[in-house]
Amino acid sequence: MQNPSTRLSLDPRARLGRRAGRRFLIEWAAIGCLGLVVILLSSLGRMSASVDHLVYDRLLSLHARPVLPDIVVLEIDNDSIAQLGRWPWPRSVHARLLEQIGKAKPAAVVYDVLFTEANPDDAQLARAIALSPTYLPVLLPAAGRDGERVVVEPVAPLARAAVGLGHINLEVDSDGIVRSVAKFEGDADSRWPQLMVTVARAAERGTLRLDARPARRLSFEAASDAGEDSAGTNNDPAGEGRFLIPFSRNAQSYAKLSFSSVLAGDVPLEKLRGRIVVIGVTASGLYDRFATPVSGELGPLPGVYIHANVLDTLLTRREIAPAARWLLLVVSLLPLAALLAGFLVLSPRRSLLLTGALCLLAMSGSAILLYGARLWLSPVPAIIGVVVVYPIWNWRRLEMTMAYLRGELQRLADEPHLLPQTPRRRREFGGDVLEQHMALMAQAAQRVQDMKRFVWDSLDSMPEPILVSDLQGVVVIANHAARAHFARLGAPMPEGRSMQSVLGGLTLVKAIDSGAPTDAENNLLAHAQWPALLDPARHEFAALMAQGVEVRDANERDHLLRYANCTNAQGETTGWIAGLVDVSALHAAERQREDALRLLSHDMRSPQASILALVEIERARDEPVLARGLLERIERYAQRALTLADDFVQLARAESQTYVLEPVNLAELMIDASDEVWPQAHAKRITLHTETDSRTGDISGDISGDISGDISGDISGDISGDDGHWICADRSLMTRALVNILNNAVKYSPPDTRITCEVACEVVGVTRTCTPTSAPSAKHAVATATSRGAAKRVCCTIRDQGYGIPKEQQASLFERFRRFHETERPEVGGAGLGMAFVKTVVTRHGGDVEVASAPGRGTAVTIYLPVLEDTQSDLPVRPRHDV
Repeated sequence: MQNPSTRLSLDPRARLGRRAGRRFLIEWAAIGCLGLVVILLSSLGRMSASVDHLVYDRLLSLHARPVLPDIVVLEIDNDSIAQLGRWPWPRSVHARLLEQIGKAKPAAVVYDVLFTEANPDDAQLARAIALSPTYLPVLLPAAGRDGERVVVEPVAPLARAAVGLGHINLEVDSDGIVRSVAKFEGDADSRWPQLMVTVARAAERGTLRLDARPARRLSFEAASDAGEDSAGTNNDPAGEGRFLIPFSRNAQSYAKLSFSSVLAGDVPLEKLRGRIVVIGVTASGLYDRFATPVSGELGPLPGVYIHANVLDTLLTRREIAPAARWLLLVVSLLPLAALLAGFLVLSPRRSLLLTGALCLLAMSGSAILLYGARLWLSPVPAIIGVVVVYPIWNWRRLEMTMAYLRGELQRLADEPHLLPQTPRRRREFGGDVLEQHMALMAQAAQRVQDMKRFVWDSLDSMPEPILVSDLQGVVVIANHAARAHFARLGAPMPEGRSMQSVLGGLTLVKAIDSGAPTDAENNLLAHAQWPALLDPARHEFAALMAQGVEVRDANERDHLLRYANCTNAQGETTGWIAGLVDVSALHAAERQREDALRLLSHDMRSPQASILALVEIERARDEPVLARGLLERIERYAQRALTLADDFVQLARAESQTYVLEPVNLAELMIDASDEVWPQAHAKRITLHTETDSRTGDISGDISGDISGDISGDISGDISGDDGHWICADRSLMTRALVNILNNAVKYSPPDTRITCEVACEVVGVTRTCTPTSAPSAKHAVATATSRGAAKRVCCTIRDQGYGIPKEQQASLFERFRRFHETERPEVGGAGLGMAFVKTVVTRHGGDVEVASAPGRGTAVTIYLPVLEDTQSDLPVRPRHDV
């Protein structure tokens, strides 16, 4: 037998179909608030600034950008110090250098050296400065105690000779790395531009002409002043116009020349013509070393190269703008919102994948904005938000899961086990909490395995073939009897095949009768739709297959086939169970019973009737051959045997045969039964009195006349008007039941007494619908009940003045072969089957029988039958009886 494999659905729609609990939503909202606080502290509170810097530096180092060839760095290097002597040099040396550079006609000269003290050579240096567009730095120290910043400019002759002045301050971040520069610095009274800003503005205005290709200056020349000056915005509230310098691995790749080589004339002038010459100190011990985002590869950069990178950035318009904090907050909240939404519908594994995807998306988006849009939007707040939220959420989910499993497993462990258990070999619950949970889980798993084995063993031990299918009707389980059954038929094994194909080789015999009026229709439907109704997925045949059909296999054996619903703990249908019960032996027993009935009704009754006929013939002779006493004895024994056979046959028919239901009037049946019993009552001088509601009548046993002649007597009243006494019954069987009750009343009553028959209606909760039919498919005579609110039922009470029955014997009144005879009473003949017949007939008509009796006070037998509904009240009524 193959075990069916099932999988738990991970479809998010299945989880969306379930309502979330209050605790779940509260914890979900709390986790979301925690993530919001973390992002607020990271984006607005700059809690993650150091991590932001690391990510920014790493992204810059991954992207190399080319340097602008219009920039030439002239280094005051170690060789120059060695040749020209100790620093500082005489200003005449600087003058000679500028004179040499002026011969090359450069676009501009940026002299990154402070000349703030007067010197006798200032006039000579001023004339040299005037030879080329030269830009000199100013000293912008930190603000004093009063908040003012005193600017130290170059000496007056030099300042007048220079075409532009600017500060060369470089500020470091909290980790000591230079990443940005301010376009403007100063106080409320004066604002000084950065030295490279003045050069870039001159290039933009066209006063500074570069010999390089114009395409490299196109973007800067097309930029507007509004785009350049970002002072006063939300992103730069101090009005400094600060921007990030896009350092790269090529930060020191500019064309570089030695101060001494240019001064000596060893450098071709073509290398300087039309270019911007940036002069600065690079000699060891003479310059400030600054750490930059690329210092990991290049080491600390001299200030001159940082200024060259700033100038390159301004000329090419590649400065990086830091995103506004409000924008960083909004963007960082988007991954958190996506993750929180995922928590509601995704499994833990998929939530982990979503977390990783969101982190990767945040990092990729930040890099794209940095490289493409020159906007630095840090991914760190978003990543920190989801990274903090995910483990906390899963910890809470794990804690709730553990608590739930602990409760469920403990409850399972506390429940009594239905199956026998093996003795425990060791103490199962010890150690820490996790070990206890594992022990509970192991016990639960063992119980599940035991129950599974019990189910397999139970199915295999059943003698009838059992098939279990899924919702699509494919057989997933077949017990041992089913496999053996199909093996005997030479059919393939049923597992993996549809139920219709597995059972399609059976031949339909008939649908199982339930006594309902629709059974004939079900039988026709079953034959018309066979074998389609074998498909359990066809819900229109579910009721018919649940009731069952009789089928015949290839070996001519009859089976009862039924389908049952297989449901889970929530009552949802998960499959179907089909059972085949071999009823061949039952059919053989039915045939034997019918043969026995025929034997009793014909082969046994016929000789007794013949004996009685011969007794009558012999008695009619003038001189009988046999003595008259012997004839009476033969007659009595034959009559008793005939009565016993007749009672037994009638009881068997009442229990098993088909009832022919028709609308009849119970009062009319009562009169018919009284007519039949009247001779016995007349013989004992017993009066039969009938009452039908307000109408009464007497059949007197004291009426003179020959019994074989006309029966004199009247029953007053018109019973045809008793419309409320109509019932749906088998006329002959119900009349026979009334006759049996009247016979018992006559037998167990002394002479000169009275028997009262009352027929009335009483109010109950249901009415009955009777469809007149003589179809043999109606095996049971129970009428169909239809709710009509308050309705009626017919009751018939037969009350005598006989000897009565003790209370302790009344419970056995309707048992077979039970007779009640006291020694002081005259012996009464009978087989003890009359009241059993009454009980069977009334019960199968959907009614009930009650007995009220006491010794010496007589007996009252009341039968209750469902009344025919009002819609049948116009049925024809039999003509009135006059007796």
